[in-house]
Amino acid sequence: MDKNEFRAVIKHFYLKKWTAAQTKAELDEVHGDSAPSLKTIYFWINEFKHGRTCTKDKARSGRPVEITTSDIVEKIHGMIMENRRMKVREIAETVGISTERVHHILIEKLHVKKLCARWVPRLLTLDQKRTRKDVSTQCLAMFKRNPQDFWRRFVTVDETWIHHYTPETKQQSKQWIMSGESAPKKAKTVLSAGKVMATVFWDSQGIILIDYLQKGKTITGEYYATLLDRLKEQLKKVRPRLARKKVLFHQDNAPSHKSTVAMAKLHELGFELIPHPPYSPDLAPCDFFFISKLKNLARWEEILVE
Repeated sequence: MDKNEFRAVIKHFYLKKWTAAQTKAELDEVHGDSAPSLKTIYFWINEFKHGRTCTKDKARSGRPVEITTSDIVEKIHGMIMENRRMKVREIAETVGISTERVHHILIEKLHVKKLCARWVPRLLTLDQKRTRKDVSTQCLAMFKRNPQDFWRRFVTVDETWIHHYTPETKQQSKQWIMSGESAPKKAKTVLSAGKVMATVFWDSQGIILIDYLQKGKTITGEYYATLLDRLKEQLKKVRPRLARKKVLFHQDNAPSHKSTVAMAKLHELGFELIPHPPYSPDLAPCDFFFISKLKNLARWEEILVE
């Protein structure tokens, strides 16, 4: 039975002069736990004593039911297309409907959501995007000609700051917890002030050479050229297969890399320089897949720089 039917039964027993306790006992015997409470029975007996005849709920005051029409949906769509930062409250005031209804239209009808802008290191111009496409197509064509030979000869380099102490990341602090246990907590720590610049050369098989810049020095074209000489000697030791092969060397467009002395050294060593396109708005892939793992390993080792 629904609540209106129970109220009708209470009204019937009231007209028969039954007390609230008698009505409660009768309803419990027939309906068990689904029967209304004694407090509810007292309430309705009192309502009937004061002349109430209807068992339905009284109409409540409040905001009238709003109808989502196609005109309203189209108007809201036009508003957010004109100003994508418009607030829900502003939309509701302009259209004359509730904020709840605006939320419903935005999510259920227009299938939109409001997101914060994603910060990126840089934004490319149209010319830079075109250059990136051309260079990427050129490198891809080079790779497709002989993928196996490409990976054997490909060597790349990047620089990164390595702090003397790097706290573990949120991802690294994950741990299993039992049902009902609260999430683990830890005090926030920051990177140490002491740090060293590491220049890392690697290929598909792993790290070839790591150089830690001495404190007080900077990476200039001359310094980078000496690193290229060290790289050539290290390749003879750890990658002897490249002795008769031309190294496909990749570097970014840092000033020290593009300096005259560095370019002359690459020509002297016989390295074939792979063109480097302008950075995409996202970080370079090595920042995700190599440098981050290198720093994770460095967390567990002491790096002493004299």
